[in-house]
Order: sequence, then C-alpha cells, then structure tokens
Amino acid sequence: MAGLLFSLFVPSGGQAQERPSAGMPAVSSSSQLDRRYAYFFTEAVKQQVAGEYAEAFQLFRHCLEMKPTAEVYFALSSYYAEMDADDMMIHAMEEAARLEPDNNTYLERLGQAYLKANNLDKGIETYERLAANNRRRTDILGVLGQLYQYKKDYAHLVTTIERVELIDGVSEETALAKMQAYSLQGKKDEELNVLKELVAHHPNDLNYRVMMGNWLMQNERKKEALKEYTSVLKAEPDNVNAQMALLDYYRSENMQQQTDALTRQILLSDKTPMESKTVVMRQFIYDNEMADGDSTLVLGLFDEILQRKQPSADMAELRVAYMDLKHMPKERINEALHTVLDIAPDNAPARLQLIQLIWGSEDYDQVIDLCRPALAYNPDEMAFYYFLGLAHFQKDENDEALDAFRRGVSQINSESNVNIVSDFYAIMGDIYHQKGMDREAFAAYDSCLHWKPDNIGCLNNYAYYLSLKGENLAKAEQMSYRTIKAQPNSGTYLDTYAWILFRQGRYEEAKIYIDQTLKNDTTPDGTILEHAGDIYAMTGDVEQATEFWRQAVERGGGTALLEEKLKQKKYIEKK
Repeated sequence: MAGLLFSLFVPSGGQAQERPSAGMPAVSSSSQLDRRYAYFFTEAVKQQVAGEYAEAFQLFRHCLEMKPTAEVYFALSSYYAEMDADDMMIHAMEEAARLEPDNNTYLERLGQAYLKANNLDKGIETYERLAANNRRRTDILGVLGQLYQYKKDYAHLVTTIERVELIDGVSEETALAKMQAYSLQGKKDEELNVLKELVAHHPNDLNYRVMMGNWLMQNERKKEALKEYTSVLKAEPDNVNAQMALLDYYRSENMQQQTDALTRQILLSDKTPMESKTVVMRQFIYDNEMADGDSTLVLGLFDEILQRKQPSADMAELRVAYMDLKHMPKERINEALHTVLDIAPDNAPARLQLIQLIWGSEDYDQVIDLCRPALAYNPDEMAFYYFLGLAHFQKDENDEALDAFRRGVSQINSESNVNIVSDFYAIMGDIYHQKGMDREAFAAYDSCLHWKPDNIGCLNNYAYYLSLKGENLAKAEQMSYRTIKAQPNSGTYLDTYAWILFRQGRYEEAKIYIDQTLKNDTTPDGTILEHAGDIYAMTGDVEQATEFWRQAVERGGGTALLEEKLKQKKYIEKK
C-alpha cells in the first residue's frame, strides 16, 4: 500500500485538481449525519497516513454505508486496486465519476482502469468526456488517438488529430500521422492532400517539397517526383535532402552516369553533412561490390574525400573497414589507421586496432609510442596501460612495465574487463618475482585470481614459485592440479605439478607426472630435465637420474649445484 495517500489525492498521469483539502467533505453544521461522516472520513485518512491500511479501509467502508460520496468511492478504489479486485475498483471509480461528472481526477482514473481491463470502448468514452472537460489538453487527445488507432478506427483517428491541430496548429508530426491514417485506409488522394497542405503551411521550408517528391516516388509517380527534386535544387542547389532523393531516383532508373556524378558531388562538397556522406559512401561501396567493381575506384574516392578541408575520422574509419573487407596488406591498413589518428588522436578503437596489428610484428617500440599519448587522450582505457606495460615487459624493461601496470590498476572499477585486470596482476606478479619481491608477487597473484579464478598461467606460476620457496605446498598443489585438469597435455604445467609432488616427498607420484611431462614435451629445457633427474634419483634410479642431469647441462642448466649432483651421482637439495 506504499504511496496510497498520494494516489488518493493526485491522479496518475494528470495534474492535481482543486478539491477540498485532505479529501475533507463540505458539511453542514446542522446535519448530524454529515458531522458523523466527516469524523469517520477524517479518522480513515489519519489511519491511512499512519500506515494502518486495514483500519483505514474499514473506516472508509463505514463512511460508504453512512453516505456514498464520490470521494469515499475514490478512496476505496485504491484499496480494491491493491487487492486486485478489478471489478470492484472499476465500480467504485464509476460511482465516483457519476457523482462528480466534472471531476477530471475521477474521470482520468476511470479511463485508466478501463484500459487496464482492456475495455477499449468504455475507455474511449471516458477519455472523450475528459477531453470535453479539458479542451486544451492535447495529452488526452494523444491517448484517444492511440486508442482509435489500436481499434483501427481511422476515421475517428483523423478527426482526433485534427482536434490537436486546432490547438497546436499543423505540424509535421500531425501531418505524418494523418497521412499514415489515410494510407491505412488506402485513401491516396487524401494522403497527398495532407502533404500539400503541409507544404502550403511551410512555403519556405523546401524539405517538405522533398518529402512530397519522396511520396510521389513511393507511389510510382516518378516524373512528378523528379520535378519536385529539380525544382528544390534550382532554388537551393546544396539542399542535401533533395540531392540524396535525386540520387535514389537516378539509381532506380539505372542512370549510372548521373548516379556517379551526383555521388561525387555529394561526397566532395564541403556543405554535405558527414552523416550523409557516410550513407552515400556506404551505398557506393555496396554498388561496387555487387558489380564486382574495381576497389581502386573506391579507394581513390576515399583519398579525394580525405584530402578535403577538415577531413572526417568517420570517413577515415570507413576506409579502414573497407580495406579489411578487401583483405588488403597490413601495411596499408596500418597507414590508414595512422590517418584516422592524425585526424582524431583520441579515437581509442582505431588506436587499439593499430596496436594489435603492430603487436604481431613485435615492434614493441612502436607499440610504446602509440600507447603513451593514448594515456592522455583516454586515461580510463585500461587496454593502453596493458599494452604499454606488456611491451616494456617484452623488452625486459621491468621497472617501466611495472609503472604502467600500477597506473593501469588505479583505473580499475566494477565495469573493467575481467581478463585485462586479471592479466595486469598476473604479469605484475611475474615482475615482482623476477625482482625478488615474492611477498608482493604472491599478493599480485591473489588479486589476479580474485578477478579470474581460472587464470591458468597465474595458477601455474603462483604454484611453482611457492614450491621453490617450500611454502604452502598444499595450496600450490591445488592450484597446479587445476592447470593440468584444464590443459592435461601441457609439459610446463605437468612439470610444475610433478615438482610440487616432489617437494612434498611424494616421489613415486612425481615420477608419473614427470614421465608425462617428457612425453608431451619432446624438447624439454634444462630445468625440466634437472627436475626429472632429481625425481628419478629419489625413486632409486640413479643411472637414469644421472643421464637426465647430463642432458640438463647440455641444455644450458650448468649450475654449480647441478655439477655437484653429477659428480656425486645423488640428489642434493638447494640450500
């Protein structure tokens, strides 16, 4: 029942009417009945304000038994509505409107009740009464128009629109609405007359003449349409609407020479809005593709457009999209994207597309050069921090990479891309580990997994670095196990899991997984081979362990500790 007091005195969708304050009835001091009624009605309102709705409802019903007034019916209607007793609610509103037929609040609420009950006829009747009481309220006529349209009563729809025009005057909106009503009735002459009337009411707005031409085109009266277009362009040569309409006319008549000439005129004119140029260029591309045309024609036209004063980034982007469509060389697409950025350096999508294209060439210096200014133009776009940090990371510039990632982290919010945020923290963890800052590394990995618990690369590195320190091996095993479940044929992840089992003293299990590692990784590095040697040594196969250690040395694992293992032919734990 929240809000019931408001709905009792102020109708939904209308203005509050002038009524007795707080719903108090006018009473005669000489009438005992009126005094008793006034007392109970006032008490009902008090209970309602206090939130005691059940008590208020009973008091309103008692008032109804004493004296059936419009206001008590109106009050009860809100309760019946809350109880989903629609029939009783409508009856109460009908009685309220009958007792006070000039009360707009009651009529409007009654009309809404009929519409909710899908009783359109009663709804129309009520809104017509409401419109008669409020001859200047076009919102009521708007509702009536919708009802007549829904009932397909187009004759009444037209007269309702004309009633609006008597109040507000003829407008494009009302004219189009009448035209649609006549069109639905198949009354072409009446439809055209409305359009002529619109043109007559706005003699200085040539766009209505264009609208007339478009109607004539749609109704196969092309010669008359052409006359309208040429007449408009004679008076106003740069009228874009007329130019666009005439272009459609030429295309419909297969007048290719005129189509091409007008297309160039529209595209190369400084007075053509860019939205219109984009539409025309898209159509030119479509026609060219359908005719298996020469792409150099399209690209040449793009070049001419972009050489004009104040070239558009939208048109430059459209050229990039066309080049993608035609699978042109990356170098040319890169150049086109640079053009976009020359025009609009804050164009984040174009800059990101260019960065991604360059990334494959491993030109990390160029990536850095593209990312740095982007942070000024688009400081909240995390992808630029990501690529900047990653490019420095690939160049082993860990301090610069860490700085970029830290700045990127400061931009994180609830709308941030989960994958990017997760990778931010994962790489930060790797950098911290390389710098010997394991405490910070593990905190970064925890943040990574908070955002994306299934970041497999992070799970593997986190688990492996824990095992190297001999810390929290149970947690390390759980994380590592998830990686081999996700990618059971990854030699890297299998090696990590085998090594963690080894660190836990579970040597036979470790041997199973190191064998799977060597099966899946045919060119293992020195670290994996040393792990294999350590595991085999602890399972008693010293001969095979020695062979693995020897291979590890050949693969670049020649540490002093490894040399000592070979010399003593036994596993030696790192101090």
